[in-house]
Amino acid sequence: MTSRPGLPGYPAEDRPFTRAMRADGRPATIDDYIAAGGYEGLRRALDLEPGEITSMVTESGLRGRGGAGYSTGRKWSTMPLGPDAPRPKYIVCNADEMEPGSFKDRFLMERNPHLLLEGMLLAALATESDAGYIFLRQQYDGSAAALEQALAEARGRSYLGKDVLGSGFPFDIQLHESIGRYICGEASAMLNALESQRPNPRARPPHMTGAGLFSRPTVVNNVETYMAVPAILRHGPDWWKGLSVTDEGGTKVFGVAGRVAKPGCVELPMGVPMRELIEVHAGGLLPGYGLRAVCPGGASTAFVAPADLDVPLGFSTMGEARSRLGTGTLVLLDDQTCPVGMLVNMLQFFAQESCGWCTPCREGLQWMASLLEDLEYGRGEPGDIDVLAEGVWFMESDKCFCDLAPGAMQPLESALRLFPEDFARHVEEGGCSYRRRGSDAPAMRGTTW
Repeated sequence: MTSRPGLPGYPAEDRPFTRAMRADGRPATIDDYIAAGGYEGLRRALDLEPGEITSMVTESGLRGRGGAGYSTGRKWSTMPLGPDAPRPKYIVCNADEMEPGSFKDRFLMERNPHLLLEGMLLAALATESDAGYIFLRQQYDGSAAALEQALAEARGRSYLGKDVLGSGFPFDIQLHESIGRYICGEASAMLNALESQRPNPRARPPHMTGAGLFSRPTVVNNVETYMAVPAILRHGPDWWKGLSVTDEGGTKVFGVAGRVAKPGCVELPMGVPMRELIEVHAGGLLPGYGLRAVCPGGASTAFVAPADLDVPLGFSTMGEARSRLGTGTLVLLDDQTCPVGMLVNMLQFFAQESCGWCTPCREGLQWMASLLEDLEYGRGEPGDIDVLAEGVWFMESDKCFCDLAPGAMQPLESALRLFPEDFARHVEEGGCSYRRRGSDAPAMRGTTW
């Protein structure tokens, strides 16, 4: 995993996520961070009213960077304020990054941990919250070490604690390392896990800003979302909006995973086209490989054909390519990888990670994965393709308790639309021509699970 924060044409001041990162790849210390302008947004916010902070975030157009793209300022504005508000109130960061193909949050936490702490502090000031939690995927050892060090440094300099910078504002952050399940990417399931309960999604209403962690008002945002806030407070909403090549504002940490020369993360203006990200910043595909499609935001986003590579990467614009921005990490399908085999891997993961709370997800994902395995291993039947298409319809959002199963269907729906000949060939030729058939194939139809 690499980063290229010193890209020509993008000065350091216009790269708020990566400008404090060290050249040697080690986590930025508190001195590194302060030297790059860190905690200046916090100092400014201490002189503002909570509503003024939220207004700046709203005016900036910042949208959640975890995949949903909901307005950050609008979410914060629903938090109850004033002496009559329920107490305590919480700020929670969802760092349980388990979207297949996505790794931007790990990169940010390992290299610039104080940016996350400052972002959470600003959210706490805006919502008058009392305590913060970082819900971290347990396998992220490097992130945990960087965050623990940053928390100790921040407490030692009074950026966290009973009296933040002598302002009278008490706020501290605790790191919670989770055993890790994909369903914890859903905010309410994550809160259940943080309370040591089974991580199932909660029914809404009530919404989390009314009754979240321990049934108290809670703001939940993604790592990158919190990390965007300090620059907005430091420079103002207009500056933030001016960084983007679209009207959505700011920069974003994009990633590329696949057979490219330089896979990894890079900070670029929101709205850059996929073609620039792949061909310029990721160095293009390796010799001998061609591009068939791209999942633009991790494995739960629809495939985009090469003809749509010039669509800007943004929350609104990706709809033009019948997909979503998601996490902004491109997962590439090259011309030497079978799309059906790739979908087998994806659906096996999603079926395994279903929390089992609703029938379409619990039963449907396992059945869909089994059908794809039958196609891949030569047991497919002509009617299976129609059953897959029907399953896509059956697991739409209004039929499931959360978006896990609908998200899992997006790459399948788009693959059925973009690669019908590949599915038909698996039936006609008795399996995948790329795969060596043998003892690794399950012996009987429908017995994989």
